[in-house]
Amino acid sequence: MILGIDPGISGGIALLGRKNGTAWLQTKVKHMTPHDIALTLDEIKHRITKCYIERVHSMPKQGVRSTFTFGQNFGMYVGILTALKIPFAYVSPGTWQRVMGCLSKGDKNVTKKKAQELFPQLTITHAVADALLIAEYGRRKEAIYNPDSVEDL
Repeated sequence: MILGIDPGISGGIALLGRKNGTAWLQTKVKHMTPHDIALTLDEIKHRITKCYIERVHSMPKQGVRSTFTFGQNFGMYVGILTALKIPFAYVSPGTWQRVMGCLSKGDKNVTKKKAQELFPQLTITHAVADALLIAEYGRRKEAIYNPDSVEDL
C-alpha cells in the first residue's frame, strides 16, 4: 500500500491500496502529537510499500513562524519514517499536482475537488485532500515501475 503525507500544519496522511486505489486510512493530523503520529504509522508500517511525502519549502510572503512550523513538521515526518524504516520519496507540490491534473496555485479547493472526483466514496476535507492525491500520485508511479506488483492486501 502507498502512504501519502501532506506535512502542512493542517495536513494529513492517507494510505491507498496499490491495485485500485482503495483508501484504507485517511486522517488529519492537526491535533495529533508527534508521538501519536509515530504510533499510528508504527501500527500500519507492515502494510506500507512506500511513502510519498510532499517536499515543502518556504514561499514568498510566508511568515517566519509558519515557515519554521512547516519545516519542523516536514523534519518530524522524515524522522519518523526513517526510524520506522518505511521507504519514502519526496515529491514537489508542482510535480504531483501536474500529474494529478490539479495545479492549485495555493487554492486548496482545487485539490479538494480533484480528490472528491477520484474518491467519491469518501468524505474529503481540506486536511486529507492533498494527502490522498499524493498517495494516488505514488500509487500511479509505483504501478508504472512495478506493473506486476500492484495488488492490495
